[in-house]
Amino acid sequence: MYIRSTIFIGGQWVPSTSSEAVEVVNSASGNVVGVVPSCTVDDVDAAVAAARAAFASWSTTANSRRAALFGRLAALVDKNADELAELVSAEMSAPLDFALAEHVGTPKAMIDSFANALAHVETEVRIGNSRITREPIGVVAAITPWNYPLYQLVAKAVPAVAAGCTVVVKPSELAPLSTYRFTELLAEAGLPAGVFNLVPGRGSVIGEALATHPDVDMVSFTGSTQVGRRVAAAAASTIKRVALELGGKSASVILPGGDLSVAVPYSIEYGMANAGQSCSASTRLIVHRDSLGEVEQLATAAAEALESSLGPAVSTHQFEQVQRYIRTGIDEGARLIAGGLGNPDGRSGNFNRATVFTDVTPRMTVAQEEIFGPVVVIQSYQTVDEALAIANDSLFGLHGGVWASTDEEALAFARRMRTGQVDVNGGPFNVDAPFGGFKQSGIGRELGPLGLEEFYETKAIQMPA
Repeated sequence: MYIRSTIFIGGQWVPSTSSEAVEVVNSASGNVVGVVPSCTVDDVDAAVAAARAAFASWSTTANSRRAALFGRLAALVDKNADELAELVSAEMSAPLDFALAEHVGTPKAMIDSFANALAHVETEVRIGNSRITREPIGVVAAITPWNYPLYQLVAKAVPAVAAGCTVVVKPSELAPLSTYRFTELLAEAGLPAGVFNLVPGRGSVIGEALATHPDVDMVSFTGSTQVGRRVAAAAASTIKRVALELGGKSASVILPGGDLSVAVPYSIEYGMANAGQSCSASTRLIVHRDSLGEVEQLATAAAEALESSLGPAVSTHQFEQVQRYIRTGIDEGARLIAGGLGNPDGRSGNFNRATVFTDVTPRMTVAQEEIFGPVVVIQSYQTVDEALAIANDSLFGLHGGVWASTDEEALAFARRMRTGQVDVNGGPFNVDAPFGGFKQSGIGRELGPLGLEEFYETKAIQMPA
């Protein structure tokens, strides 16, 4: 049991002003695995005040000093990787090997990436008689989700701190445990008091207080599009900058000539990784009608092979939501070729089946709405232009993939997709590349040099001609 009775403000572990607590439940077992405080608005005020007080000094700290700190932090994350993975596995029930590789390994690579970007960032350039400076934006509120708790914490807090900002973090109440341990590692790495502050609690209280706080200069939020709208509206009251990484309904398009034996299993696995609880999941598989039969066979086999290794939904609520979507797909006439309602054989609780629908038309609910579970739909096309129209027929535009007989053909198609990232023929994830979405998938970019730049303000200083 991971029990914490304090919160982190001004470099100290201090009691919350609330006597309430949040229980963290492991969805696979149903057991309570942790307890953390449920903070109040007074805690938020104290954390923001600490961040504001630390900003003057930290914002003028040399980039070389900040980069050195992140070098120490990366080493500590590597040293404590097994413990961090165990915490992620406990709080959101991810399989341990997946937690170690993706929930911990990728954030460690991101820390290295940001340290490298910091060493090369230009904070002043000249244009004519003007000096154009980039300065840290100020106090940043980072509101992180449950599905990738450590990844999203690093994606927000590390570049903000690297840029010279100070941070107040509100982790998801469903998965705050790895954030607590990461906070301890930050302090061990030597981060000055007040630069990073932690206030766990419920989004309706803590998230709202941070989004409307007059001394918060920027809110970086990852979560559902519905909640993202509320965060943006709340932040508008003080005209603060907002970065939003929201929902997705990503398409994996296989053009004629694409290798089905590689593309289909890859797309199914990508769509169902983390039990389908990924905003970038490739949940729409778009294929030529002539290859539909072979695709269905490959997709069914891939889903059935994956089912036993999938983790559960993070909560009973999330499980029931996925079940409702599967029922809706059946009711609207989509044809099940793998999975379906209920639990996988031999399992009970919040485990969804690895589900694949075919005969899916563009207006069906399962083709348009983010399900956030291991559910992939197959849609077919006759012409390449029709494939593009289906891929772009979404309120979202976060991620996508395209498969073709040549990289050049796939690249030409990728340029026409209205989405923030596209993988060509299975191109691997790159922690140095910007991540973010078009349309209702969000505003702004995370990761790499462009993710670092999100946390700067631009100033023009005119010098005598």
